[in-house]
Amino acid sequence: MPSFESVLADGQRLPIADRIQLIDAIWDTLPADSLSPLSDEWLAEIQRRSAEYDGGSTETVSWEKVRAEALRRIGVTIPDAPH
Repeated sequence: MPSFESVLADGQRLPIADRIQLIDAIWDTLPADSLSPLSDEWLAEIQRRSAEYDGGSTETVSWEKVRAEALRRIGVTIPDAPH
């Protein structure tokens, strides 16, 4: 089995778009119960934003648009990404 260091070194040689795709793929392999619990500050922020959403005082943006904008800001283009 490859070592963490060799996998990391290989990953660092990938183009940025491929690294992001690799991160997404690895993240998806984590069991939900393996993640650290959220801090009180994050829970409070989630509750605040949820209340804004429930109250209709905030506008939502799709994940696809958020991701495309984040990638655009770092100079990565994904074919067929929404604008």
